[in-house]
Amino acid sequence: MGSAHPHLPHGHRPLDRPRGVVHRHLIWSPQLNAAPADQIRLLDLQALDTRLGQLAHKRKSLPEHAEIASLEADLTQHRDLLVAAQTEESDTAREQTKAEQDVDQVRQRAARDQQRLDTGVGISAKDLENLQREIASLAKRQGDLEDVVLEVMERRESAQERVTELTARVGSVQAKVDDAVARRDAAFAEIDTEAVSVAKEREIVAGSVPENLIKLYDKIRVKEGGVGAARLSHRRCEGCRLELDITGLNEVRAAAPEEVVRCENCTRILVRTSESGL
Repeated sequence: MGSAHPHLPHGHRPLDRPRGVVHRHLIWSPQLNAAPADQIRLLDLQALDTRLGQLAHKRKSLPEHAEIASLEADLTQHRDLLVAAQTEESDTAREQTKAEQDVDQVRQRAARDQQRLDTGVGISAKDLENLQREIASLAKRQGDLEDVVLEVMERRESAQERVTELTARVGSVQAKVDDAVARRDAAFAEIDTEAVSVAKEREIVAGSVPENLIKLYDKIRVKEGGVGAARLSHRRCEGCRLELDITGLNEVRAAAPEEVVRCENCTRILVRTSESGL
């Protein structure tokens, strides 16, 4: 150890040593000192950042998200079925109109033939026989076409019932979607209101902490899953939950209060308090 740092035991390095040197138990932050009160304020800042992270996670994992996704998939399926039923109803409507027109044409032709047959004017015996044969044929043709009309009408009625049923289902599922969206949006509003309040409080706390300490804290927080500073409580780092051994504790005891120390295991800033067990 150099004489410029007589208070540092073996295993520490002074703040002016090259950046990035890792020691057996602790990581010292080169050229960074901060008043103990400022370091303790990092715990307040961490609590606010943790709450913001919890709120973001809560917003992302609301049960309404899965509910809405499931309902919307169901709604899409029912809408597709409804469109298919409406198409079928429209097609059978046109088919019914065409079949009815065919029946009407045959009926009109049969009526004209029957009228000629009834008058019997200018009709030879052979023409009369042919006319009677045609009227009989038209009657059979009309019967066949009327059967077609009935069959088409049945299919159209079935399609109409399907349209009515699916329209009701779509309306029911849409109502459920609307309800779930309303509940989700209400939860969003509640979460966002708290998040705005916490963010304002964080801004105030962050403004009271030295800029260089904030930069280090934020850098570590981003790297270490949202936690940049952890309390040293009863000889245990609350960031990684590991207890310091006797050598590590001696290093922390020897460090000046303003020195910013970090846990070797999780690299987070270790904040010393009266509960640290030193």
